[in-house]
Amino acid sequence: MKALIFNGSKIENKVLDISKEVIETHLKEMGWQVDSLLFREMEIAQCMGCFGCWVKTPGVCVINDSGSIIPKKIVQSDLMIFLTPITFGGYSPELKKALDRAIPMLLPFFKKVHGETHHVMRYNKYPKFVAIGALPKPDQESEMTFKELVSRNAINYSSPKKAAGILYANQSENEIKSIIENLLNKVEVKA
Repeated sequence: MKALIFNGSKIENKVLDISKEVIETHLKEMGWQVDSLLFREMEIAQCMGCFGCWVKTPGVCVINDSGSIIPKKIVQSDLMIFLTPITFGGYSPELKKALDRAIPMLLPFFKKVHGETHHVMRYNKYPKFVAIGALPKPDQESEMTFKELVSRNAINYSSPKKAAGILYANQSENEIKSIIENLLNKVEVKA
């Protein structure tokens, strides 16, 4: 089984750094292969919105940089994990920029999902999805927005299972570990 960790921290973030280590250790102990991308160390251009990945080079972004590996890594994974500081209820700019480059995973056609219009998936299988957001302290509005965003993205990524969790700067490593294990159990991550 393959897990993919997307780390959207622009600077070192103690809570997310601990989370990454806890996740990697836990998954590797269960026999998972783990690939981790730290976006601040990668050259990823902004999506141009040109739709070249749909009409010129179907399934492949026309921008030739580190961002072009993102869709492939996602569809080759069984579990996708986002680690991000929560910014106005959403993902960090680094994570958002990388996710915009994942649009080649979709087709330029539409379908109805629970009465809503969504893109048709390009591939038959997409990974389970866990998103972990970090805040300095509790913020109910940001937390609700973040969890709703994760839920909406799970539909767009055609994820068979999803979970979202919030961590705070003052939490201990044991608290972080417990929350992460609960999130992984929620999406039925097994050895």
